[in-house]
Amino acid sequence: MIGIREDIGQAGILVHGTAPDIAGLDLANPTALLLSAVMMLRHMELNSFGDRIETACLDVIREGRHRTGDLGGSAKCSEFTDAICEKL
Repeated sequence: MIGIREDIGQAGILVHGTAPDIAGLDLANPTALLLSAVMMLRHMELNSFGDRIETACLDVIREGRHRTGDLGGSAKCSEFTDAICEKL
């Protein structure tokens, strides 16, 4: 919950964090971003597009060859997303 403050950005940082230690290193896991986009597409009644992205994302994770570090792999963010794009 964000308190009564003018600095909304800072409140968000305190609650969720931004992982500045990995910024620009191609190490982030983009799954949450992609699945958020899936939810947006479904909200816009573009279910087939959302379904394709979700399936590709989950297939890449399930296969295990392109997992990011937080999922026990060694793939860079760009390698993970490239693998998803190949599935699309």
